[in-house]
Amino acid sequence: MPSGVLLSVLASVMFGVLYFLPARLGLTGEEFYGWRVLLTVPLVAVLLAASGRWRTVREMAGRIRARPGVLGRLAATAALLGPQLWLFSWAPNNGHALEVALGYFLMPLVMVVIGLLLHGERLSRLRVLAVLCAVVGVGNELLRVGALSWSTVLVALGYPAYFELRRRLGTATTGGMWFELVLMLPVAGWFLLTGPTGGAAVDRTGLLVLMGLLSATALVCYLVASQVLSFSLFGLLSYVEPVCLALVSVVLLHEAITAREWFTYGPIWAAVALLVLEGAAQARRMRGLRAG
Repeated sequence: MPSGVLLSVLASVMFGVLYFLPARLGLTGEEFYGWRVLLTVPLVAVLLAASGRWRTVREMAGRIRARPGVLGRLAATAALLGPQLWLFSWAPNNGHALEVALGYFLMPLVMVVIGLLLHGERLSRLRVLAVLCAVVGVGNELLRVGALSWSTVLVALGYPAYFELRRRLGTATTGGMWFELVLMLPVAGWFLLTGPTGGAAVDRTGLLVLMGLLSATALVCYLVASQVLSFSLFGLLSYVEPVCLALVSVVLLHEAITAREWFTYGPIWAAVALLVLEGAAQARRMRGLRAG
């Protein structure tokens, strides 16, 4: 459990950094998506091979050869993941950063509800308190923004649907994720060839490589965490990502958090702190059991 929590938090921090790279690279959202997928596929392969997880790719390839219909399942989950990666790249430069951030605030609550209703998961007292804090923060954000845009709904419902469908179709492995990314390559290539730069970004090679490394490492950490954590805890830990976005905005981009926004971020940070306390308590109990 503690390792899954750590992987989820690390992924969220890396996604937070990744969110602000499109503007630094001078690319459109579509071009950033194209480069991200193009670089992530080989780098994920390297990470999986280095960590001993390449066997999950071979296992998935064997399943596809035995039952070609598995490829259709992967195409279905790729169709859910692809728009999320595109929106993540497109929103910051197109006036939808706030709406997408709100979607990330709502998404963990949707995952908690799915965990309770579909998976029969139970919440500890600390997790109940974390959920209540999160509800207060998200409720304030809904009142502050005043409406839910299409980009908010796409994030809030799209990611939970993606993770739930992967579990139900039996493709929730790192090997399955790699094949999903491979299936996105044609769209990524089309975005690069038709974009303003025509795929030429040689003068930004360093930032592109950094983007690819961050994307690949974050995706692997995120998917591994989703496999070892309960649906509700994995959903609640997703609050770390929008919190990271807020911190980077304040520290690096010098944006100010308004008085009303503190009623959003304050309760959500409290929810994250409660989850950290629970994780630390569980780690101590496990060490005690091993010592005994």
